[in-house]
Amino acid sequence: MSSRYLPAVWALLGVALCCAALYGGWGEWRSAESWKWMDIAAEGGTALMSALWALLILSSRPGGRVTAQLAGGLALIMLGAWADCLDEFFRLPTTQYLDNAIEALVPIGMLILTLGLYGWRQEQFTLNEHMQKRERLFRDHRAFDRLTQLAGADYLRRQIALEQARHPGQPASLVLLDLDEFHRINHLHGAREGDRLLQAVGHLLLLNLRPQDLLCRYAGDRYAILLPATDQAQAAQGAAQLRQCLGLLAHHTRTGLRVAVSARVVCAQLAGEPRQLLARLDAALERPESTAKVSSAAAVGLGVTSAAIASGNAV
Repeated sequence: MSSRYLPAVWALLGVALCCAALYGGWGEWRSAESWKWMDIAAEGGTALMSALWALLILSSRPGGRVTAQLAGGLALIMLGAWADCLDEFFRLPTTQYLDNAIEALVPIGMLILTLGLYGWRQEQFTLNEHMQKRERLFRDHRAFDRLTQLAGADYLRRQIALEQARHPGQPASLVLLDLDEFHRINHLHGAREGDRLLQAVGHLLLLNLRPQDLLCRYAGDRYAILLPATDQAQAAQGAAQLRQCLGLLAHHTRTGLRVAVSARVVCAQLAGEPRQLLARLDAALERPESTAKVSSAAAVGLGVTSAAIASGNAV
């Protein structure tokens, strides 16, 4: 949790303790026989869970209006539920309206929380546009790589199967891109520079894809691009453009050295089971030929085309 929110946490805890002290000072302790355990569990559980949700929001979101509204609304709900729970243990005089005043915080908190949820909804529209080329049709944060913020191979296979099921008669293509001599970059400049290059390549590819396309980090220094509504010729043209963009990438290490980037690319129409399709594309990338039609894939109608391009001087 950010240290700037620690005062808010301590303040909430302090208010809750003060509320308990007021109930204890002004109220009369109820006998254990009159306790309603179902009410205690429900109201106390609501207070506990609301406090936990507020802490989760503060620890997982940057500061701002929406964060303050979400956490503040939950804090008020927590205090109101806490007062309800204390009311099960203490009987306040009829002249005191403390319990009614604190319990009234619940609807106020719900209103503030609703405003925060509306602001969060507006945020999500913006984030959805940002994530459009990283995810399609469904979201699963467990599939995303922390380094490149791209989904992995399992997510890609699920997306291929969904595309085949949703548009069985529509052409679609898959592109696999593998960086050349990436191990040398890690060896010469270190793993951190290799990670920075992977991030730069991911950003560059995203900038050169259509909104409906999907980019995944298939494995290591290998990327996969799902191209809906794209035939073999269009996919080959797009793959060539991506190779050209990588060749023009001016990536520099932290010491100022430029790293020349080259890549091998293969593309194929979506046909057959996703694992078999990806296996054939993997095999095509391992072939030494710079451009070739893979006969074994063509025999089953995949039409895999592979190509490579080198740019600049290798580092």
